Amino acid sequence: MDSVRAAVYLSVLLSLLCVCRGQMSLDNRLSAQEEQDIKRDLAEALGELLDGDQDDRISVEKKASVIPRCDVGERCAMKHGPRIGRLCDCMRGTACNTFFLRCY
Repeated sequence: MDSVRAAVYLSVLLSLLCVCRGQMSLDNRLSAQEEQDIKRDLAEALGELLDGDQDDRISVEKKASVIPRCDVGERCAMKHGPRIGRLCDCMRGTACNTFFLRCY
């Protein structure tokens, strides 16, 4: 029974898609001149973006997400009120103790 119901729903859906596929409102269409203006504006904006100043780019050497490594026993974090800020990343096999704020 379920397969028959699914087949009926599928056939109704496919018939609606076939009937409505080619219909589009004439109000939504742009004239050829408007389409060319839009394409030209987009091309100009893309050209300006690509030709922009090279000084505005982020340098590869300066990465804010790189955290230096700490040895065992070194201070790895600072406490700022309820928050803990990381100073460095502990070596493999150790972890930053949040009570002592050191690598152990």
